[in-house]
Amino acid sequence: MTKAELIEKIASSSGLTKADAGRALDATLDAIRIALKKGQKITLVGFGTFSVVKRKARKGRNPRTGEEIKISATKTPKFTPGKVLKDAVR
Repeated sequence: MTKAELIEKIASSSGLTKADAGRALDATLDAIRIALKKGQKITLVGFGTFSVVKRKARKGRNPRTGEEIKISATKTPKFTPGKVLKDAVR
């Protein structure tokens, strides 16, 4: 499903116009992005939890040369699905 298809679904199920549904979706995604950037956790009961995890620095290998390289520490977003979502997919 693309973003446009999702906006269409939101508009049809909520009675909003496509433009309003698009703005609502953009505002929701922006709020999630801003909260994750601040290191906050977002929990949507029944859907899942968005969080930020820290990955430690580690050693890796360049696949072309086999040379050992250092991979620096980083933060990455993580999504953990909730029970209701897991059950719906099963």
